[in-house]
Amino acid sequence: MCRPAGVLRWQTRLAMGIKRRLFRAALALGAVGGVAPVLTRLAARSGVTDAEIARHLPGDDLVAGAGHIIDRAATIPAPVTAVWPWLVQLGKQRAGWYFPRWVELAVPPARRGLRTIDPGLLSLSPGQRVPDWGPGDPQFEVSTIQPEQALVYLSLRQKSRNWTWPDRTDPLPDDVLALSWALVLSPVDHMHSRLHLRLRVQAARERSPLMILGGLFDWVTVALLFAGLRERVGIALAAEPESIPG
Repeated sequence: MCRPAGVLRWQTRLAMGIKRRLFRAALALGAVGGVAPVLTRLAARSGVTDAEIARHLPGDDLVAGAGHIIDRAATIPAPVTAVWPWLVQLGKQRAGWYFPRWVELAVPPARRGLRTIDPGLLSLSPGQRVPDWGPGDPQFEVSTIQPEQALVYLSLRQKSRNWTWPDRTDPLPDDVLALSWALVLSPVDHMHSRLHLRLRVQAARERSPLMILGGLFDWVTVALLFAGLRERVGIALAAEPESIPG
């Protein structure tokens, strides 16, 4: 059957429009497909070498069978003796989180991380619990502390108890999220240190997209931590000669 010219033109335009939309959709999917592996990698690691990933760290045995592991590392332009106190006092209701100054401009002064060493916060010992940021009211427990080398925390967070420590640990209740956090410091040379953070998580839904989103959030916050730590340590080192008499 012969179709009117107007109908043919309309069908042609419709077909072309559909093809353009499909082409754009394909480009978008291709972009997402290209970005997805990068984001997945950043959710699990940043700043670390393959050798550092393979390295056994203190605390690796605390959470057996952890299905989600995050490694982050940075070189700090300061000796381990200068960096270590900042790590010990880090945390909620302690020295806070070390954001760089440009970020802290948007943070109320009372909620900003300390920019000095507080001697009263430097006496951590194994078994001591310190609060962590939520959801809920979680806590970290000091598992290992090796001065100027490693600080390892364990945390057990039960969802039905507002993410607090469970009342029993053997066996662990099904709704407990178990994690260990190792902060490992090693010298590069007399004026540089390598800081390696490893988070090992065992949860009911370790393959959930939420774990990837959580990993990306960790990437951002730890990158800011490294920047804020470098800033603070650098300022402290620059001020040291002025404090030496004569």
